[in-house]
Amino acid sequence: MRNVVALLAEPVAAFELGVVAEVFGLDRSSDGLPSYDFSVCAQHPGLLLTSSGFAVQVEHGLDRLVTADLVVVPAWSEQALPAPEPVVTALQAALQRGARVLGACSGAFLLAGAGLLNGRRATTHWRYAPALARRFPRVEVDPGVLYVADGPVVTSAGTAAAVDACLHLVREQHGAAVANAVARRMVVAAHRSGGQAQFVETPVPAVVPDNGLADLLQWAHNHLDQPLSVEDLARRALMSPRTFARRFRASTGTTPHRWLLDQRLLLAEHLLEDTDLGIEHIAQRCGLGTADTLRHHFAARRRVSPLAYRRTFRQRASRSLAQT
Repeated sequence: MRNVVALLAEPVAAFELGVVAEVFGLDRSSDGLPSYDFSVCAQHPGLLLTSSGFAVQVEHGLDRLVTADLVVVPAWSEQALPAPEPVVTALQAALQRGARVLGACSGAFLLAGAGLLNGRRATTHWRYAPALARRFPRVEVDPGVLYVADGPVVTSAGTAAAVDACLHLVREQHGAAVANAVARRMVVAAHRSGGQAQFVETPVPAVVPDNGLADLLQWAHNHLDQPLSVEDLARRALMSPRTFARRFRASTGTTPHRWLLDQRLLLAEHLLEDTDLGIEHIAQRCGLGTADTLRHHFAARRRVSPLAYRRTFRQRASRSLAQT
């Protein structure tokens, strides 16, 4: 995934385009991170207005999609209109020849209109999810997640969830260490456990008071090799398990159990990529106990076995080194 193109239409969603440009448009090769041939295109090139009042100059037409490894639709303003036939043809051709496609926020409407989401699971901003499901009954709409990757097609929820989806693609192509490094440069979380359901009732969440959870999370992260339980964490936080679980979800958007499992799997990814430790040893270092337990959770969450994950990212790392 070296050639990335953002497909735009007026008015351009400035924030979503900015996210895509930040992840794929900056040259971070001096830090040992991958760089991409990034550009923007439109059905009608020229000066396109954004939803924020300024304009962007688009030089390329739809022919730019012919060489794209990843096509990103950073939101789509004309949700209620049929997808333009030339755009539909270009998107279908890109997918058929093996490109990945990402629809950020309302970009899912264009992908659905082009038939790319038929029979697939997808998401969009929680405000638009009912309309997406109503207009495209062949799409399995999941309004409670930050992003969905179904085969070569990825869709993300509203606005900032585009960050999560883009980092997912970086993680998938280059491994957790590279995705973490890019996230660190962007000063964002490399992986968020919560779904967009946490934002539905309170789109702008209230500020959670300092309840000591930040220190506790850091402590737990440093002790993942231990058999931590929710009760253990609650006791350390000097709270009842019920109060702890409520405050934990308010602070993180997920449950303590889900957070612990996510952290253990992220550590497993790191150890699979950067060490030669055996699967049994990695399972113990991550607090998952046995190799069978690690395989079970890894396959359920990552859709591959730990060994397949290791082979994939070792091979990609070797190819990257050979190209430098």
